[in-house]
Amino acid sequence: MADRFLRKNSASTIVQKLVTKAVLERNLINEGDRILIAVSGGKDSTTLAWALSAIRPAVKKNYELAALHISSDFCSCCKKSILSERLDEWGIPFTDLFVPVIGRLKEGEKMNCYWCSTQRRTELLKYAAENNFNKIALGHHLDDIIETFFMNLTAKGELLSMPVLLRYRKYPVSLIRPLFLIEEQQVIACAEEQNILKAACTCPFGVNSKRRDVRKRIAEFTGNSGAIKRRILKALSSSEKDLLEE
Repeated sequence: MADRFLRKNSASTIVQKLVTKAVLERNLINEGDRILIAVSGGKDSTTLAWALSAIRPAVKKNYELAALHISSDFCSCCKKSILSERLDEWGIPFTDLFVPVIGRLKEGEKMNCYWCSTQRRTELLKYAAENNFNKIALGHHLDDIIETFFMNLTAKGELLSMPVLLRYRKYPVSLIRPLFLIEEQQVIACAEEQNILKAACTCPFGVNSKRRDVRKRIAEFTGNSGAIKRRILKALSSSEKDLLEE
C-alpha cells in the first residue's frame, strides 16, 4: 500500500493533495467505481497509479483499482516485472495485454503516434467494457493538456484540448485524467521520491515528435511558470464551452 506518512511539503504530498483536489472538484471518482488505470510503464501513469491508491483516505469513497499495460511489437523497454511489483505493493492488480500495433498497419502506411494511440485506446475500451470497469484513468498531466490545446489550435484551427472527464456515448465507460492539475516537473519529483523512475520506460517514437516542438515554444513564452500554466488551464474551462469536460 502507499506510504501513509509523508513529509509535509514533499513532492509526494503535493501530488496527493492536487490529485485529491482534482478528483473532488471535477467529481472524477464516485462511490463503487471500478477504475482501470492505463499504465504504459512510464513515470506519469505509474505515478497516477500510486496516487489513486494513496488518496483513498482523503477521497472517502470506496472504489476498485486495476491496471492494464498494453505491450506492442515495437517497444519492449518497459520493465514489466518491476512495474508489476510496484503495483502489487499499492494493492493494484496488473494485467499485460499484447497488441500488434505495427502488425495492424496497412501496406504503405508508416508507424506514428496517432496510430499507436488509436490502437491502444480501442483495446483499453474493449478490455474495460468486457471486464465491467466503468472508468479508465489516464496519466496526462497539466503540461500535456496545455500542449494538446496549442497543437490543435495551430495545426487544426480548433479550440480543443484533452478533457479531464470524457463520457463516451457508444461505450459504458468514461475517461478521467486525475493528474490534470499537476505539472510534469511535479510528477518527476514525486516519481523520484517514490522510486518510480527506475521502472519507467520511454517511447522511441516520441523523441522527435511535434509535441516536443510545441512544448519548447510553450516553455519559451511562459518561462515554465506554473502560475501562467494554471491560468491557461483556467481559461480552458472559463468560457461558455468547458474544454476540460465532454
